Amino acid sequence: MIEVTTAPARKRRGARPLIGAALVAIGALALTSCASSSGQPDAPAAASAEWDKTFPQSDRVDVEKVRFDNRLGIDLVGDLYVPADVDTTRRHPAIIVGHPYGGVKEQSSGLYAQQMAERGFVALAFDASYGGESGGSPRNIASPEAFTEDFSAAVDYLGGNDLVDRNRIGVIGVCGSGSFSLSAAAVDPRISALATVSMYDMGRANRQGLNDAVPEDQRRQNLRAAADQRWSEIDGADRTMVPGTPVELTAESTAVDREFYDYYRTPRGEHPRSTTAFTQTSTAAMNAYYPFAQIDAISPRPLLFVAGENAHSRYFSEDAYRLAAEPKELVIVPGAGHVDLYDRVEMIPFDALDQFFTTNLG
Repeated sequence: MIEVTTAPARKRRGARPLIGAALVAIGALALTSCASSSGQPDAPAAASAEWDKTFPQSDRVDVEKVRFDNRLGIDLVGDLYVPADVDTTRRHPAIIVGHPYGGVKEQSSGLYAQQMAERGFVALAFDASYGGESGGSPRNIASPEAFTEDFSAAVDYLGGNDLVDRNRIGVIGVCGSGSFSLSAAAVDPRISALATVSMYDMGRANRQGLNDAVPEDQRRQNLRAAADQRWSEIDGADRTMVPGTPVELTAESTAVDREFYDYYRTPRGEHPRSTTAFTQTSTAAMNAYYPFAQIDAISPRPLLFVAGENAHSRYFSEDAYRLAAEPKELVIVPGAGHVDLYDRVEMIPFDALDQFFTTNLG
């Protein structure tokens, strides 16, 4: 395990320019989510031509909206971040960045992509299936298969880009996407290196809640409630949604509720395309999801796990590190909580991420 101190972003020097949830309950249903802000759109929302991110735009990076399909035929939308001084005569290493569960590319994943582009990488932040500007119907489905496939589809897209060396593609998975990126890397050897940040094991979180606080009888009740909801919808009822971040805080709100609220429900990180809920009928698929089951198959490709010292989710990264085969690294960021590593640039160990990918993507 490595403890790091962090510093503001800086560009690599001397090199030729490169390409650059809280636990909630509805009736008998309990679910942990890294989900987000207001709005439950029935279709992808229209994008604005103006800067619509939750972080400042860098004048050292160019951004382009891109589209590509996944294996399931779902249209995915991403933002491609490229250094403004890119050398177009060469092919360069690239990094795919996944957003937190229920988030969108205009939030933390876009910030990470822009920061890595400042350091010389081509970087792609994309909206997962069924959310943001990406396709998939009905909206706000939680599908481990689709969310895992989305990363391989992003590899497909980058591998066909003239700026990218398809043999040097890495991934950063933030929060919930950390587990989906692990699943993708286990079955897609084209992912050459993988880092997770503030990772959630979304299967375990759905089955057992934070700190494994949901007992087995409650888990069975949750599955029964989801199954009953399927009958209701077949009989014509509206979909029931399971919220992630609370709409408002109360005296009973937990510290985790407050942590997510401070990001997703305030100007700090709120975005209109970021969902506030997933369908209750997604519960069964998420309960059956075990992202660490094949984690040792990623070796000998390198893994880096980053977690905050004070993060409520820290144990997910530590368990993944324990189960993973070599080569692997665990970075614990002093003083950081879970959501701090979404956007606190002064705390996020971008230098460690830069070194990891520079070393392992050549």
